[in-house]
Amino acid sequence: MPPDKVPTKTTRLWIPHPSVPDCRIAGDLESQEHVGDNGKKIALILHGTMGHKDYLFQKKLALWLPIDSFRFDFRGSHETGGTWKMGSIEEDVEDLQVVVQHLTERLGYNIELIVGHSRGSLAAFRWLCTAEAAKRVGAFVNVAGRYRMWVQRDAFYKPFFDDKGYYEWKVTVARNPVVGRIYPEDVNAFGSWDTSLVWDDFPSQVDVLTIQGLKDGTVPPYDAVIYACALGNRSPGTHNLHFVEEADHNFVGYFDEVVETILDWLRIRSQEKLRTGMWKTGVRGRL
Repeated sequence: MPPDKVPTKTTRLWIPHPSVPDCRIAGDLESQEHVGDNGKKIALILHGTMGHKDYLFQKKLALWLPIDSFRFDFRGSHETGGTWKMGSIEEDVEDLQVVVQHLTERLGYNIELIVGHSRGSLAAFRWLCTAEAAKRVGAFVNVAGRYRMWVQRDAFYKPFFDDKGYYEWKVTVARNPVVGRIYPEDVNAFGSWDTSLVWDDFPSQVDVLTIQGLKDGTVPPYDAVIYACALGNRSPGTHNLHFVEEADHNFVGYFDEVVETILDWLRIRSQEKLRTGMWKTGVRGRL
């Protein structure tokens, strides 16, 4: 176990959503019990499709980060109101902006780090490429973020679309059964989401770590290579790529490696100038 873990206090926040009546964004603020140089820096942790704020490695990461953190449920997910839609990544970006404004304007934080998994990474990429506040962010961790958006699943969805007009995606979220409806327009919106902004509009100062499982059956691992190409020639920002050989899209069985890789990367980033390239420091053991 790393010796530098700092105790945190968990505070539930309910952030009013100005664009969605009767909707409040549910999230947990992990604040450290000391006040030092990092006292007003904060990390945002963003979950993926049909996930939630404590999904996969997110909560464990929040408890071990060297700065305060805030993880939350996107609209229509778990404890946040609203309707979940497959193709509405722009609503996730809007939710992210609402969270950023609350943390910066109401609580006085500076967004130092964003960690996104899957769809959470897509929202973070777009926000980082378009938001004025992104010019002050220091680091971003992209965990299994998709680049090539179009997914050829027409043959799978067609019988359901022809029968009922939608597909019912039945999953379990936080131990509760959830049914998400996917419509043809959702598939089209998802497939047409523009990720190419990262080539020209991603902020030059942000250091990026991409973590990708090589047995990911949802996002092709080569998408991580595309992000490495897009983000590897910026200055002063850097890009590091870390592959987890046996991991799937959700890194089941490898949560500790994800957390430890992020912690190692942040630790070295705080001590010396990062260099763009592959990232492999080895696994220290289980947390």
